[in-house]
Amino acid sequence: MSDEIVASDIVVVDLLRKHASMTVVGLASALDVTATAVRQRLNRLMAQGYVERSSTKAGRGRPSHFYSLTSKGRRKAGSNFGDLAVALWKEIVAIQDAAVRRFLIQRVSERLAKAYAERVGGASVEQRMEQLARLFRERRVAFSVDRASGTPQLKAVSCPYPDLADRDRNICAMERQLLTRLLGTRLSQRECRLDGDACCSFEPVAWELSKPASGAAAGG
Repeated sequence: MSDEIVASDIVVVDLLRKHASMTVVGLASALDVTATAVRQRLNRLMAQGYVERSSTKAGRGRPSHFYSLTSKGRRKAGSNFGDLAVALWKEIVAIQDAAVRRFLIQRVSERLAKAYAERVGGASVEQRMEQLARLFRERRVAFSVDRASGTPQLKAVSCPYPDLADRDRNICAMERQLLTRLLGTRLSQRECRLDGDACCSFEPVAWELSKPASGAAAGG
């Protein structure tokens, strides 16, 4: 059997990477899929040697089964996590139904916004832009705030998703949604590397510059 992880199984590997062990019910709830679908994915991953099952019996009832990554699975998740993310993204953008594709991209941006929200605050959009740029720089992604035009622009000198963004504007849409949620204001994209510009830059709608922090990191 191939060592490559099926795209639909990637999210299972990621969940088990974050948790010591999980049950079928827990995985089904986290993934919002049926228990049958989870078992199919787990069976594939166990056959590949990435996941193992342990059982615990309490009383006279049926034993509870817990699933966790094997040492091989942890190595695969750690060393190839970037590859897993790329594969998962490609599966999303390959979906033919445009409405479903847009929904999934929106969900990805919402998840990322929730992960970053605690680090981005401030009374004004400009202050939140500064904190967001600092957050990306800490992650070794060159972001800055440029005020030369009179309206602050968030500039991405290097792409946060270089393996995904090459000739794929879907990732640009996801990034704009993410930044909009974190800054709490609508953004227009002024420059794009895919158009030959030196960087990607985003500018808030002028009249929203003084918008209070209550709108930051909103999920909608």
